[in-house]
Amino acid sequence: QVQLAASGGGSVQAGSSLRLSCAASGHFSDSFVLGWVRQPPGKEHEFVAAISWSGGDTYFADSVKGRFTISRDNAKNTVYLQMNSLKPEDTAVYYCTQAFWYGSNWDWPSGPWGQGTQVTVSS
Repeated sequence: QVQLAASGGGSVQAGSSLRLSCAASGHFSDSFVLGWVRQPPGKEHEFVAAISWSGGDTYFADSVKGRFTISRDNAKNTVYLQMNSLKPEDTAVYYCTQAFWYGSNWDWPSGPWGQGTQVTVSS
């Protein structure tokens, strides 16, 4: 089982940037797709971005496309989420997790994901 720990969140003003990091440990496969999922206050989890570990193919939710960038460092078993032009609606707890594509939507394991990192964007 792969264990993922997210870090790098904080409180910023709209238009600012943050860089989140996710360190992976435990059983890991190059076939994995790792992604970021967030949970806004009072809402359900939603897909943010994902990256294939071997090929580096990237995927983004429409809400963050053009503002967020996902990348990975295979040697460090770390995935990053660079968030630019942050908006108040980006406020959420961000989790790093394995992601699965089912042809029309993204899904993810129920857990354990580890502790997420809080991102708060004020206007």
